[in-house]
Amino acid sequence: MALNYLFLLFILGGVLFSVITALLSDRPEVFQQIVSAIFDQSTNAIQIVITLTGVLCFFMGVMKVAERSGAMERLALKISPLLGMLFPSIPKGHPVLSSIFMNLSANLLGLDNAATPLGLQSMQHLQDINLDKNKASDAMIMFIALNASGLTLIPISVIAFRLEAGAANPTDVFLPILLATLASTMTAVTLVALKQKINLLQKPFLLLLFSLALLITGIAILRNSLSPEAFSLYTTMCASLLLLGIISLILIRGIVAKINVYDAFVEGAKEGISTAVKIVPYLLAMLVAIGVFRASGGMDVIIEAVKWFFSFIGVKTDWVEALPTILMKPLSGNGARALMVDTMHTFGADSLVGRLASVVQGSTDTTFYIIALYFGSVGIKKIRYTAGFSLLADLAGAIAAIIITYLFFVG
Repeated sequence: MALNYLFLLFILGGVLFSVITALLSDRPEVFQQIVSAIFDQSTNAIQIVITLTGVLCFFMGVMKVAERSGAMERLALKISPLLGMLFPSIPKGHPVLSSIFMNLSANLLGLDNAATPLGLQSMQHLQDINLDKNKASDAMIMFIALNASGLTLIPISVIAFRLEAGAANPTDVFLPILLATLASTMTAVTLVALKQKINLLQKPFLLLLFSLALLITGIAILRNSLSPEAFSLYTTMCASLLLLGIISLILIRGIVAKINVYDAFVEGAKEGISTAVKIVPYLLAMLVAIGVFRASGGMDVIIEAVKWFFSFIGVKTDWVEALPTILMKPLSGNGARALMVDTMHTFGADSLVGRLASVVQGSTDTTFYIIALYFGSVGIKKIRYTAGFSLLADLAGAIAAIIITYLFFVG
């Protein structure tokens, strides 16, 4: 329903704003600009998806190998002590733990098609052990918070869209996205744990914190010891090597597991084609709607008003053009994706706001959609503090995305 209102708001608001612009500013050409935007963005949507398809097919092929080889199960076992600590109300050995492990592993590897059914299955298991069938249990809230925080190791779609938009190196946002999504996830976990009186000062969580501290310290040392150009070069190289390393390990795991790696890859690649086809109508609708609103001048007025406010309070404003993507992300994944694409095509994929929109897109998941889908699937009406804490995690992810983008890409 949110997309319906957003679609109508952008198009009808754009038309209304164009009438006001034509009358007050004597710009009758604004109507022709809107019509041109409709045709241009319709063509643009198809061209984007054509380029996107190849990248999606490749990565989904690799992820299918990971799924078939048991790499996901092994990853789940590695994080089982941590999740056992985060879900103390779930009895040890309960089947729901396996579903949660698999769901989070699928999310981590960017397997959205696998993550959603596993998430719905996990919610059903959690509801089975829930004493109050109308109210969200503590375990449900922690599970939703982890999903809404959007922790992803390989941001496949963001990299693919950056490639289509002409980025010099589409993977240069790989590490910034990882750091930003870690910030949102850690915020979500910490808030929920404090509310539920879960002791985080235990070995699994402390090891995670130590690893994150080493990563952040290493990046900070590099940033201070290298020129901006050298820092960008080395971090991009590290991100590329990490991505290639993950792909290689998955393929090697497939060999060790004695599966037909080629057949598994082809099966996953086929799913990539169907995923790309499904994206077309959603992307086209939102790109056209955003194009109409931008051509009318409505987007510029909003951005300039926000710029004026932040400039008035003494804050830098060169990130503000990415604000629409930031605000849209909790509401609609398709809407945020279209705004990210529009930002990169308007300002350039390698501009500050183009990179920031990409980092924001990969930093969190679509909070309201996840809450509605997962709680709705088991009939939960009282969600308690789920939305508030999840939105605070979104805010932490957005702030981290802005800071990290400046750290990585501004001299």
